[in-house]
Amino acid sequence: MAANGSWTKSLFVGLWTVLNFCRKLFFNVIFIFILVAIILAVSADKDPVAVRPDSALYMNLQGRLVIEKESVDPFEQFMQEAFGEEPENPELLVRDLEKALRNAKEDNRIKALVLDLAEFEGGGLDKLRRVAQAIDDFKVSGKPVYAIGDYFAQSQYYLAAHADKIYLNPMGALLLEGYGRYGLYFKDLLEKLQVTTHIFRVGTYKSAVEPFLRNDMSDAAKEANREWLDTYWEQYKEDVAAARNIPESQFDEKLDVLVEKFDAAGGDFAQYALENGWVDALKTRTDIRQELAELVGRDDTELGVNVTTFSAYLKVINPPMPSIEKDGDQVAIVVAKGQILDGEQRAGTIGGDSTARLLRQARIDDNVKAVVLQVDSPGGSSFASEVIRQEVLELQKAGKPVVASMSTYAASGGYWISAPADKIYASPSTITGSIGVFGMFMTYENTLDYIGVSSDGVASTEVAGLSPARELDPRFADILQRNVESSYNRFITMVAENRQMTPEAVDNVAQGRVWIGTKAKELGLVDELGELEDAVIAAAELAGIEEYETSYVKRQLSPQEMFWREFFGQAMVWAAKSQFVGNDTPMMGMVKQLLTHYNSVNQLNDPMGVYVLCLQCQVH
Repeated sequence: MAANGSWTKSLFVGLWTVLNFCRKLFFNVIFIFILVAIILAVSADKDPVAVRPDSALYMNLQGRLVIEKESVDPFEQFMQEAFGEEPENPELLVRDLEKALRNAKEDNRIKALVLDLAEFEGGGLDKLRRVAQAIDDFKVSGKPVYAIGDYFAQSQYYLAAHADKIYLNPMGALLLEGYGRYGLYFKDLLEKLQVTTHIFRVGTYKSAVEPFLRNDMSDAAKEANREWLDTYWEQYKEDVAAARNIPESQFDEKLDVLVEKFDAAGGDFAQYALENGWVDALKTRTDIRQELAELVGRDDTELGVNVTTFSAYLKVINPPMPSIEKDGDQVAIVVAKGQILDGEQRAGTIGGDSTARLLRQARIDDNVKAVVLQVDSPGGSSFASEVIRQEVLELQKAGKPVVASMSTYAASGGYWISAPADKIYASPSTITGSIGVFGMFMTYENTLDYIGVSSDGVASTEVAGLSPARELDPRFADILQRNVESSYNRFITMVAENRQMTPEAVDNVAQGRVWIGTKAKELGLVDELGELEDAVIAAAELAGIEEYETSYVKRQLSPQEMFWREFFGQAMVWAAKSQFVGNDTPMMGMVKQLLTHYNSVNQLNDPMGVYVLCLQCQVH
């Protein structure tokens, strides 16, 4: 017996020794991996993070304009920097570009601005307009601005139009095509898979669920989409025509006109762009390099010209350092960007709990006298939207005025959280409204039956047993439809109370219909047309303060998160950058569109399955 006990003890001791060795080995491997990454980052062949004397600021913009970046794990971000990789979906913070251009305007080391927009993915018109205004302000300094490119996409050209000189490659192209809204429809697919789709909605124009009910866009959806898209395109043309000093008739909207002009240009896209007045000259990369070198000199950079890159300049003017608590009166900005989901969500997505907590932080901060809620969202969970709205009301009860500033989108749930604000500002191009409600889920009883799978059992009530594997009882479907109708009535009543309108008047402009900012003001859905700065000024006036600073309210990090952020943040300062060129094919683009549409629906998590979401509020 004693021998057996000794053997058992030896076994456990041996197992513990092996586990302890594996644990130490695991963490040692991670440590060595991090150490090697840091050494590679430090030793990489790179330009120093410094502003080169008498250089051009080289704005080689990569990614899409946003008002808040998606949250990225610090280690993942560091590894991308260390090994010269770009994020899968790069993002550009609008206020970073504005700050860089504002500093470069007064920086004696910067002699010119070069816009290289090959990998720039655009953004909403409101965001493009803000960056364009910063470029115009830079030009006040008298420093020249060049836009160079082999090709210009429509959103890229919006910024390029504000340059003093636009140079296009002789083998390049530029085509301004307007805006369209085309989606994929799955009715026949779902029928072939024998999936039963249950839709509960209110609103003639609430078209978010149409892809699952139809094989085409309804007439009502076409009417609403065409109206705001036409206005959106008119605003684009007005802005670009003014920047280039060309008539709006230069935008060839009819194919017959395009074909005629294209033939006159010898079937050459670059020549067509030149003759249309969209570019100033056709120049090869060598020609452009030579002209820039004559202006700012040559250097051993990849471009061969004395330039300071945008990423390097941003690190110089915005070095990583702990944030310093500000004293004195403040107007706090809370960013609500992305789909609205229930619970805690990372930056770049609106979480009912996490965004409400940011508003609560502003409420309990005695220095904060007013709040601007900057909204860029097509909506989402109705429950999460209401959680956020309640925090807006609590701010107002505390005597702190709230002003909503609508960015590219503030539709459905985005409008829900904006409605109670003391004042609502929208950009002329903001896509808003879409005041409607829907619920949706699918059951697979026919699909399972087709492959020989059945669902059966017993329950203590008629309510129990609701499952995607079972047919939905029509009486329960009626309950769900009534709940959606109740949510819609709550929505329009809430809007009516906050906008000093009758529920009937709100219902007339609701029904899930999308409106553009200029029309939304006419209808009384917003108070003023303006940008974030206008909303901040209005918030300060409502609070009765004249001397104040603005601050962004961000989630408070735990001590561990702060340590790793600072650790990897300092390491990233040394990391080298390399350009990333995508190789998407049209087929892959369509597959991505399908997956994106599916993911937009799949990630919805409202506790009651009721949504205030506008999937049609996108510009392509």
